[in-house]
Amino acid sequence: MDFTYDEEQQALREAVRGLVGKAYSDFENRRRTAAEDPGFSEKVWTQLAEMGILGLPFDEQYGGMGAGAIEVGIVAQEIGRVVAPEPFLTSVVLAGGLIAAAGSEEQKSELLGALSAGELVPTFAHAEPGSRWQATASAVTATESGDGWTLSGVKEPVPNGVRADVLVVSAALPSGGTGLFVVTGDASGLDRDGYATHDGGRAAKVTLSDTPATPLGSADDRAGVIARVLDIARITACNEAIGLMEVALENTTAYLKSRKQFGVTLNTFQALNFRSADMYVSLELARSLALWASMVLAEGSGEEAATAAARASLGVSRAGRHIGQEAIQLHGGIGMTAEYSIGTYTSRLTALDHLLGDGNHHLGLLAAGVGGYDEVDPLP
Repeated sequence: MDFTYDEEQQALREAVRGLVGKAYSDFENRRRTAAEDPGFSEKVWTQLAEMGILGLPFDEQYGGMGAGAIEVGIVAQEIGRVVAPEPFLTSVVLAGGLIAAAGSEEQKSELLGALSAGELVPTFAHAEPGSRWQATASAVTATESGDGWTLSGVKEPVPNGVRADVLVVSAALPSGGTGLFVVTGDASGLDRDGYATHDGGRAAKVTLSDTPATPLGSADDRAGVIARVLDIARITACNEAIGLMEVALENTTAYLKSRKQFGVTLNTFQALNFRSADMYVSLELARSLALWASMVLAEGSGEEAATAAARASLGVSRAGRHIGQEAIQLHGGIGMTAEYSIGTYTSRLTALDHLLGDGNHHLGLLAAGVGGYDEVDPLP
Protein backbone atom coordinates (compact mmCIF):
# COMPACT_ATOMS: atom_id res chain seq x y z
CA MET A 1 0.00 0.00 0.00
CA ASP A 2 1.55 3.31 -1.15
CA PHE A 3 1.17 6.05 1.47
CA THR A 4 3.12 8.70 -0.46
CA TYR A 5 1.57 11.64 -2.30
CA ASP A 6 2.13 12.11 -6.03
CA GLU A 7 3.40 15.33 -7.63
CA GLU A 8 -0.06 16.83 -8.14
CA GLN A 9 -1.03 16.13 -4.55
CA GLN A 10 2.20 17.67 -3.30
CA ALA A 11 1.54 20.73 -5.47
CA LEU A 12 -1.94 21.01 -3.97
CA ARG A 13 -0.48 20.85 -0.47
CA GLU A 14 2.03 23.60 -1.24
CA ALA A 15 -0.61 25.82 -2.85
CA VAL A 16 -3.02 25.56 0.07
CA ARG A 17 -0.22 25.97 2.60
CA GLY A 18 0.90 29.10 0.77
CA LEU A 19 -2.60 30.60 0.88
CA VAL A 20 -3.73 29.83 4.43
CA GLY A 21 -0.18 30.13 5.74
CA LYS A 22 0.05 33.68 4.45
CA ALA A 23 -3.28 34.52 6.06
CA TYR A 24 -2.76 32.87 9.44
CA SER A 25 0.94 32.07 9.97
CA ASP A 26 0.84 34.99 12.40
CA PHE A 27 -1.42 33.62 15.12
CA GLU A 28 -2.55 37.12 16.06
CA ASN A 29 -4.17 37.46 12.62
CA ARG A 30 -6.11 34.30 13.27
CA ARG A 31 -7.21 35.53 16.70
CA ARG A 32 -8.41 38.86 15.32
CA THR A 33 -10.30 37.19 12.47
CA ALA A 34 -12.03 34.70 14.76
CA ALA A 35 -12.97 37.44 17.23
CA GLU A 36 -15.08 39.31 14.67
CA ASP A 37 -18.27 38.04 13.06
CA PRO A 38 -18.75 35.83 11.12
CA GLY A 39 -15.69 34.19 12.69
CA PHE A 40 -13.75 33.68 9.46
CA SER A 41 -12.34 35.82 6.66
CA GLU A 42 -14.65 36.43 3.71
CA LYS A 43 -11.52 37.40 1.76
CA VAL A 44 -9.80 34.08 2.42
CA TRP A 45 -13.06 32.26 1.59
CA THR A 46 -13.06 33.99 -1.80
CA GLN A 47 -9.38 33.18 -2.33
CA LEU A 48 -10.04 29.51 -1.58
CA ALA A 49 -12.79 29.60 -4.20
CA GLU A 50 -10.49 31.20 -6.77
CA MET A 51 -7.96 28.42 -6.16
CA GLY A 52 -10.68 25.81 -6.71
CA ILE A 53 -10.61 24.51 -3.13
CA LEU A 54 -14.29 25.11 -2.36
CA GLY A 55 -15.30 23.03 -5.37
CA LEU A 56 -12.61 20.39 -4.89
CA PRO A 57 -14.85 17.34 -4.21
CA PHE A 58 -17.63 18.19 -6.67
CA ASP A 59 -18.05 17.17 -10.31
CA GLU A 60 -16.75 19.57 -12.93
CA GLN A 61 -20.24 20.07 -14.38
CA TYR A 62 -21.21 21.78 -11.12
CA GLY A 63 -18.18 24.04 -11.01
CA GLY A 64 -16.00 21.63 -9.09
CA MET A 65 -12.67 19.87 -9.58
CA GLY A 66 -13.74 16.23 -9.27
CA ALA A 67 -11.02 15.45 -6.72
CA GLY A 68 -11.10 12.51 -4.32
CA ALA A 69 -10.83 11.86 -0.61
CA ILE A 70 -7.03 12.04 -0.55
CA GLU A 71 -7.00 15.57 -1.99
CA VAL A 72 -9.76 16.70 0.37
CA GLY A 73 -7.73 15.28 3.26
CA ILE A 74 -4.64 17.21 2.17
CA VAL A 75 -6.59 20.48 2.23
CA ALA A 76 -8.03 19.64 5.66
CA GLN A 77 -4.54 18.99 7.05
CA GLU A 78 -3.28 22.36 5.84
CA ILE A 79 -6.32 24.13 7.29
CA GLY A 80 -5.61 22.38 10.58
CA ARG A 81 -1.96 23.41 10.63
CA VAL A 82 -2.88 27.09 11.00
CA VAL A 83 -6.29 26.54 12.67
CA ALA A 84 -7.84 28.41 9.75
CA PRO A 85 -11.41 29.32 10.79
CA GLU A 86 -12.96 29.02 7.31
CA PRO A 87 -15.78 26.40 7.35
CA PHE A 88 -14.28 23.99 4.81
CA LEU A 89 -15.33 20.92 6.82
CA THR A 90 -18.89 21.95 7.66
CA SER A 91 -19.83 23.91 4.53
CA VAL A 92 -17.93 22.15 1.73
CA VAL A 93 -17.52 18.56 2.92
CA LEU A 94 -20.68 18.19 5.02
CA ALA A 95 -23.36 20.52 3.61
CA GLY A 96 -21.90 20.47 0.10
CA GLY A 97 -21.51 16.70 0.25
CA LEU A 98 -25.19 16.27 1.08
CA ILE A 99 -26.24 18.54 -1.78
CA ALA A 100 -24.01 16.57 -4.17
CA ALA A 101 -25.34 13.22 -2.92
CA ALA A 102 -29.06 13.97 -2.64
CA GLY A 103 -29.85 17.13 -4.59
CA SER A 104 -31.65 17.38 -7.91
CA GLU A 105 -29.70 18.40 -10.98
CA GLU A 106 -31.09 21.92 -10.67
CA GLN A 107 -30.14 22.15 -6.99
CA LYS A 108 -26.65 20.84 -7.59
CA SER A 109 -26.05 23.25 -10.46
CA GLU A 110 -27.31 26.22 -8.48
CA LEU A 111 -26.03 25.51 -4.97
CA LEU A 112 -22.77 23.71 -5.70
CA GLY A 113 -21.95 26.22 -8.43
CA ALA A 114 -22.40 29.12 -6.02
CA LEU A 115 -20.47 27.31 -3.27
CA SER A 116 -17.58 26.53 -5.61
CA ALA A 117 -17.47 30.19 -6.66
CA GLY A 118 -17.34 31.38 -3.05
CA GLU A 119 -20.73 33.07 -3.35
CA LEU A 120 -22.55 30.76 -0.94
CA VAL A 121 -21.97 29.48 2.60
CA PRO A 122 -24.25 26.50 3.30
CA THR A 123 -24.46 24.57 6.56
CA PHE A 124 -26.00 21.31 7.75
CA ALA A 125 -28.61 21.78 10.51
CA HIS A 126 -28.77 18.28 11.94
CA ALA A 127 -27.77 18.13 15.62
CA GLU A 128 -30.67 18.33 18.05
CA PRO A 129 -30.74 18.93 21.81
CA GLY A 130 -30.27 15.58 23.51
CA SER A 131 -29.19 13.72 20.36
CA ARG A 132 -25.92 11.84 20.05
CA TRP A 133 -24.53 11.81 16.53
CA GLN A 134 -27.11 9.60 14.84
CA ALA A 135 -28.10 9.90 11.18
CA THR A 136 -31.79 10.43 11.96
CA ALA A 137 -33.84 13.41 13.08
CA SER A 138 -36.82 13.68 15.43
CA ALA A 139 -36.94 17.14 17.05
CA VAL A 140 -37.66 18.87 13.73
CA THR A 141 -40.68 17.61 11.81
CA ALA A 142 -41.65 18.13 8.19
CA THR A 143 -45.25 18.76 7.18
CA GLU A 144 -46.58 18.72 3.66
CA SER A 145 -48.61 21.86 3.08
CA GLY A 146 -50.40 22.17 -0.25
CA ASP A 147 -47.75 22.16 -2.95
CA GLY A 148 -44.87 22.65 -0.51
CA TRP A 149 -43.37 21.69 2.83
CA THR A 150 -42.87 23.41 6.17
CA LEU A 151 -40.52 22.56 9.04
CA SER A 152 -40.97 23.07 12.79
CA GLY A 153 -38.59 22.39 15.66
CA VAL A 154 -35.16 23.25 17.00
CA LYS A 155 -31.65 22.44 15.76
CA GLU A 156 -28.61 23.11 17.94
CA PRO A 157 -25.70 23.50 17.58
CA VAL A 158 -25.66 24.52 13.92
CA PRO A 159 -22.12 25.45 12.72
CA ASN A 160 -22.06 28.96 11.25
CA GLY A 161 -25.84 28.95 11.57
CA VAL A 162 -26.19 32.72 11.49
CA ARG A 163 -23.82 33.40 8.59
CA ALA A 164 -25.12 30.55 6.42
CA ASP A 165 -26.96 31.63 3.28
CA VAL A 166 -28.64 28.23 2.97
CA LEU A 167 -29.40 25.57 5.56
CA VAL A 168 -29.67 21.89 4.70
CA VAL A 169 -32.04 20.67 7.41
CA SER A 170 -32.79 17.08 8.42
CA ALA A 171 -36.36 16.47 9.54
CA ALA A 172 -38.66 13.63 10.51
CA LEU A 173 -41.05 12.77 7.67
CA PRO A 174 -44.79 12.18 8.21
CA SER A 175 -44.48 8.70 6.71
CA GLY A 176 -41.42 7.84 8.79
CA GLY A 177 -37.72 8.22 8.11
CA THR A 178 -35.57 11.32 7.87
CA GLY A 179 -35.74 13.73 4.96
CA LEU A 180 -33.43 16.53 3.86
CA PHE A 181 -34.71 20.00 3.08
CA VAL A 182 -33.26 23.29 1.86
CA VAL A 183 -34.14 26.42 3.83
CA THR A 184 -32.98 29.83 2.65
CA GLY A 185 -31.52 32.28 5.13
CA ASP A 186 -34.36 34.77 4.66
CA ALA A 187 -37.22 32.26 5.03
CA SER A 188 -40.18 33.20 7.21
CA GLY A 189 -40.41 31.51 10.60
CA LEU A 190 -36.65 31.05 10.78
CA ASP A 191 -34.94 32.33 13.95
CA ARG A 192 -31.18 32.05 14.41
CA ASP A 193 -29.54 32.80 17.77
CA GLY A 194 -25.78 32.80 17.27
CA TYR A 195 -22.90 32.50 19.71
CA ALA A 196 -19.14 31.94 19.78
CA THR A 197 -17.76 28.46 20.44
CA HIS A 198 -14.79 27.66 22.67
CA ASP A 199 -12.46 27.11 19.70
CA GLY A 200 -13.21 30.54 18.23
CA GLY A 201 -15.82 29.36 15.73
CA ARG A 202 -19.51 30.22 15.50
CA ALA A 203 -22.67 28.18 16.05
CA ALA A 204 -26.35 28.90 16.46
CA LYS A 205 -29.60 27.69 17.89
CA VAL A 206 -31.95 27.49 14.92
CA THR A 207 -35.67 27.55 15.56
CA LEU A 208 -38.08 26.74 12.74
CA SER A 209 -41.76 27.67 13.02
CA ASP A 210 -43.74 26.50 10.00
CA THR A 211 -40.74 27.53 7.93
CA PRO A 212 -41.09 27.00 4.16
CA ALA A 213 -38.63 24.39 2.88
CA THR A 214 -37.80 22.60 -0.35
CA PRO A 215 -36.94 18.88 -0.36
CA LEU A 216 -33.31 18.20 -1.26
CA GLY A 217 -33.94 16.05 -4.29
CA SER A 218 -37.10 14.28 -3.17
CA ALA A 219 -38.90 13.95 0.16
CA ASP A 220 -37.70 10.39 0.75
CA ASP A 221 -35.88 8.81 3.67
CA ARG A 222 -32.30 10.09 3.45
CA ALA A 223 -30.84 8.52 6.60
CA GLY A 224 -28.49 6.36 4.53
CA VAL A 225 -27.21 9.38 2.61
CA ILE A 226 -26.72 11.32 5.84
CA ALA A 227 -24.78 8.43 7.39
CA ARG A 228 -22.51 8.17 4.35
CA VAL A 229 -21.73 11.90 4.24
CA LEU A 230 -21.17 11.99 8.00
CA ASP A 231 -18.53 9.26 7.58
CA ILE A 232 -16.85 11.31 4.84
CA ALA A 233 -16.84 14.33 7.13
CA ARG A 234 -15.43 12.27 10.01
CA ILE A 235 -12.48 11.14 7.93
CA THR A 236 -11.92 14.73 6.77
CA ALA A 237 -12.03 15.87 10.39
CA CYS A 238 -9.38 13.25 11.21
CA ASN A 239 -7.14 14.79 8.57
CA GLU A 240 -7.69 18.28 9.96
CA ALA A 241 -6.75 16.94 13.39
CA ILE A 242 -3.48 15.58 11.93
CA GLY A 243 -2.53 19.11 10.85
CA LEU A 244 -3.39 20.45 14.28
CA MET A 245 -1.35 17.77 16.06
CA GLU A 246 1.65 18.26 13.76
CA VAL A 247 2.00 21.90 14.72
CA ALA A 248 1.20 21.28 18.38
CA LEU A 249 4.12 18.83 18.49
CA GLU A 250 6.42 21.12 16.48
CA ASN A 251 5.72 24.06 18.79
CA THR A 252 6.18 21.93 21.89
CA THR A 253 9.54 20.51 20.85
CA ALA A 254 10.73 23.97 19.81
CA TYR A 255 9.72 25.30 23.22
CA LEU A 256 11.61 22.53 25.00
CA LYS A 257 14.73 23.43 23.00
CA SER A 258 14.55 27.14 23.84
CA ARG A 259 13.04 27.50 27.32
CA LYS A 260 15.62 27.35 30.11
CA GLN A 261 15.22 26.08 33.63
CA PHE A 262 18.04 25.81 36.17
CA GLY A 263 20.38 27.27 33.56
CA VAL A 264 19.75 24.61 30.89
CA THR A 265 17.12 24.13 28.17
CA LEU A 266 14.17 21.90 29.03
CA ASN A 267 15.15 19.26 26.47
CA THR A 268 18.10 18.49 28.73
CA PHE A 269 15.70 16.64 31.04
CA GLN A 270 15.22 13.06 29.89
CA ALA A 271 11.69 12.70 31.24
CA LEU A 272 10.46 15.61 29.08
CA ASN A 273 12.13 14.08 26.02
CA PHE A 274 10.31 10.81 26.68
CA ARG A 275 6.98 12.63 26.88
CA SER A 276 7.56 14.45 23.60
CA ALA A 277 8.63 11.14 22.00
CA ASP A 278 5.33 9.61 23.13
CA MET A 279 3.52 12.52 21.48
CA TYR A 280 5.36 11.76 18.22
CA VAL A 281 4.32 8.10 18.37
CA SER A 282 0.68 9.11 18.89
CA LEU A 283 0.86 11.49 15.94
CA GLU A 284 2.33 8.92 13.55
CA LEU A 285 -0.19 6.26 14.52
CA ALA A 286 -3.03 8.76 13.99
CA ARG A 287 -1.55 9.90 10.69
CA SER A 288 -1.47 6.33 9.38
CA LEU A 289 -5.07 5.77 10.44
CA ALA A 290 -6.30 8.99 8.81
CA LEU A 291 -4.51 8.31 5.53
CA TRP A 292 -5.65 4.68 5.47
CA ALA A 293 -9.25 5.75 6.10
CA SER A 294 -9.00 8.29 3.27
CA MET A 295 -7.78 5.56 0.92
CA VAL A 296 -10.64 3.27 1.98
CA LEU A 297 -13.09 6.11 1.38
CA ALA A 298 -11.65 6.69 -2.09
CA GLU A 299 -11.89 3.04 -3.13
CA GLY A 300 -14.09 1.07 -0.71
CA SER A 301 -17.80 0.48 -0.21
CA GLY A 302 -20.05 2.42 2.14
CA GLU A 303 -19.81 -0.27 4.83
CA GLU A 304 -16.01 -0.36 4.61
CA ALA A 305 -15.86 3.44 4.78
CA ALA A 306 -18.10 3.48 7.87
CA THR A 307 -15.83 1.03 9.68
CA ALA A 308 -12.72 2.95 8.59
CA ALA A 309 -14.27 6.22 9.79
CA ALA A 310 -15.00 4.73 13.21
CA ARG A 311 -11.52 3.24 13.58
CA ALA A 312 -9.77 6.42 12.47
CA SER A 313 -12.00 8.62 14.62
CA LEU A 314 -11.26 6.51 17.70
CA GLY A 315 -7.50 6.57 17.12
CA VAL A 316 -7.39 10.28 16.29
CA SER A 317 -9.60 11.11 19.28
CA ARG A 318 -7.17 9.42 21.65
CA ALA A 319 -4.12 10.91 19.95
CA GLY A 320 -5.63 14.40 19.95
CA ARG A 321 -6.41 14.28 23.64
CA HIS A 322 -2.93 12.97 24.43
CA ILE A 323 -1.03 15.47 22.28
CA GLY A 324 -3.20 18.45 23.22
CA GLN A 325 -2.94 17.85 26.94
CA GLU A 326 0.77 17.10 26.85
CA ALA A 327 1.45 20.20 24.73
CA ILE A 328 -0.18 22.41 27.36
CA GLN A 329 1.55 20.59 30.22
CA LEU A 330 5.01 20.81 28.64
CA HIS A 331 4.53 24.52 27.93
CA GLY A 332 3.77 25.11 31.59
CA GLY A 333 1.89 28.24 32.66
CA ILE A 334 2.06 29.95 29.28
CA GLY A 335 0.21 27.01 27.73
CA MET A 336 -2.84 27.88 29.83
CA THR A 337 -3.19 31.43 28.49
CA ALA A 338 -5.75 32.31 25.84
CA GLU A 339 -3.21 34.50 24.05
CA TYR A 340 -0.86 31.60 23.33
CA SER A 341 -1.59 29.43 20.31
CA ILE A 342 -1.21 25.99 21.88
CA GLY A 343 -4.46 26.30 23.84
CA THR A 344 -6.39 27.13 20.66
CA TYR A 345 -4.95 24.06 18.92
CA THR A 346 -6.08 21.87 21.81
CA SER A 347 -9.48 23.55 21.87
CA ARG A 348 -9.96 22.89 18.15
CA LEU A 349 -8.92 19.25 18.60
CA THR A 350 -11.56 18.96 21.31
CA ALA A 351 -14.21 20.59 19.12
CA LEU A 352 -13.47 18.21 16.24
CA ASP A 353 -13.65 15.26 18.61
CA HIS A 354 -17.19 16.19 19.65
CA LEU A 355 -18.52 17.53 16.35
CA LEU A 356 -19.37 14.20 14.68
CA GLY A 357 -18.90 11.65 17.45
CA ASP A 358 -16.22 11.37 20.13
CA GLY A 359 -13.87 8.48 20.78
CA ASN A 360 -16.23 6.71 23.20
CA HIS A 361 -19.03 6.86 20.64
CA HIS A 362 -16.89 5.20 17.96
CA LEU A 363 -15.50 2.67 20.44
CA GLY A 364 -19.09 1.64 21.19
CA LEU A 365 -19.86 1.26 17.48
CA LEU A 366 -16.80 -0.91 16.92
CA ALA A 367 -17.43 -2.99 20.04
CA ALA A 368 -21.01 -3.67 18.93
CA GLY A 369 -19.69 -5.22 15.71
CA VAL A 370 -17.04 -7.46 17.23
CA GLY A 371 -19.24 -10.53 16.89
CA GLY A 372 -19.40 -10.07 13.14
CA TYR A 373 -15.69 -10.60 12.55
CA ASP A 374 -14.26 -13.96 11.53
CA GLU A 375 -12.55 -16.03 14.18
CA VAL A 376 -8.81 -16.57 13.91
CA ASP A 377 -6.60 -19.19 15.48
CA PRO A 378 -4.32 -17.88 18.23
CA LEU A 379 -0.63 -17.67 17.47
CA PRO A 380 1.37 -20.64 18.75
